[in-house]
Amino acid sequence: MLGWNVKNEDNSMPIKYHFIFWAGYFLINFVRWGSYFNDYIYSLKSNLVEFFIHIPITYFHIYYLIPKLIVKRKISVYFVASVLTLAVAYIVRTELNLLLVTSNIWPEAIGTQKAYSFNHVVAVTIGEVYVVALATAIKLTMDWIAERKKNAQLKQLQLKTELKYLKSQIQPHFFFNTLNNLYYLTIEKSEKASDVVLKLSEIMQYVLYDVKEPKIGLLNEINYIQSYLELERLRHGEKVNSEIQIKGNIDDITIPPLLLLPFIENCFKHGSRNNENVKLDIHFENSKNEQLIFTAKNNFNSNQINDKKRGIGIENVRRRLELLYKNKYSLETKIIDDTFNVLLKIPIV
Repeated sequence: MLGWNVKNEDNSMPIKYHFIFWAGYFLINFVRWGSYFNDYIYSLKSNLVEFFIHIPITYFHIYYLIPKLIVKRKISVYFVASVLTLAVAYIVRTELNLLLVTSNIWPEAIGTQKAYSFNHVVAVTIGEVYVVALATAIKLTMDWIAERKKNAQLKQLQLKTELKYLKSQIQPHFFFNTLNNLYYLTIEKSEKASDVVLKLSEIMQYVLYDVKEPKIGLLNEINYIQSYLELERLRHGEKVNSEIQIKGNIDDITIPPLLLLPFIENCFKHGSRNNENVKLDIHFENSKNEQLIFTAKNNFNSNQINDKKRGIGIENVRRRLELLYKNKYSLETKIIDDTFNVLLKIPIV
């Protein structure tokens, strides 16, 4: 039915559905009792009287007693109010039936039954409780569905917001590192500085404009990684030795943008100090069109493990993976013989 606040249109069911419910319920009762007594005129009159009581009692219960008393945990007051409401409903219904319909107040009972007898009071009260309970159950069900939908939308919005935030962290982080490299080349008056600016402008176009979509082609991401590696070679020269291998068809595979870059940056953060060479092996594999397997191996400088200047790094990737794939991914990072190893598996969708 409607939400607790009748004026709140967002939580309200269109009024036409109220008419459909009551019209359908009335029709069922009209046909049922008309067939039972073989008297449809009597069924019409008695049901008109009863529905004159059912409707206000039901809405009073749904829109006043529940939100004002049950929600506020005033259970004893709710019980008393419900009993009084049912008592008033019984009296009004009985008197209207005697006045407008028939003097035989309970024709379906065995023998002649009088109004206000214990059995009649119980029978009428149970019937009223049934109607109120049915309408309340429908109302609660609709509220539950609406609340579940609302929570799902809020969760999705929160997910998109956090993913956008995590992705936005990577962009300035990358530019900071690249501009830092450019700064050193400028100080050294290196002829490579102009090449860095040109390559940086190409990558900036990718980062600022091409990664707005939730997912991009894996080939585009690989091209971006290669451009990043070229930037590092401009600074470090022959000290950077990298290789990218691809196994299987990856033309149609898409992944979240900027997902793999932190692993590549990690290689240079932990392997390029003290004039050390950086050796990096990257491998992509399409496993039966079900999983994308990404592996990266690079030499590891153990002296950098306590470095306080940590970037966005792998924790950013982990959080994004959790939000995007929940328990459908696996990520392992470990150090073996001064080599940092990354193994990432994500589903192909």
